[in-house]
Amino acid sequence: MAIHITGDDRADQVLQDDPFALLIGMLLDQQFPMERAFAGPATILERLGTLSPAEVAAADPEQFAALVAQTPAVHRFPGSMAAKVQAVARIVTEEHDGRAERLWTEATDAQDLVKRITALPGFGQQKAKIFVALLAKQLGVRPEGWERAVGDYALEGYRSVADVVDTASLEKVRAFKKEQKAAARAER
Repeated sequence: MAIHITGDDRADQVLQDDPFALLIGMLLDQQFPMERAFAGPATILERLGTLSPAEVAAADPEQFAALVAQTPAVHRFPGSMAAKVQAVARIVTEEHDGRAERLWTEATDAQDLVKRITALPGFGQQKAKIFVALLAKQLGVRPEGWERAVGDYALEGYRSVADVVDTASLEKVRAFKKEQKAAARAER
């Protein structure tokens, strides 16, 4: 399966080839355009020369934050996101021998996977469910009970990045999110 989230073949290839990149793309996907968030790991790779979790974790925090803030910035909140990227890199290095995919390959079931992802800095319950749905829908990683664990994100349609496979589906996800925000405002 090929990942097509960013609209940039090189950035999508980084996501496809490196589980840590995919995890970091999901981390960066907050208060920032989805395709730019998921292109962030390729930008970090280009600027740092590596996406090795150990090397990202060991980078000088000020220099790493400057690298993330360099124009064009990897995220609109470069300082806080740089710190979160390094925190996730430390956990992946120390608890998973630098192999991000162990988060899902060693999960006992989908609930365990959601629990493992929510334990990471910057990953709340909703973001963890979306990431599990992304793994299931786009990479075929489907631990037992994944549909139940991710709720509506398992459904067909265009609800999240898990459903983005090209520019058209990205626009449909954007439209869905816009509808959801409008509905939430109307309820208030």
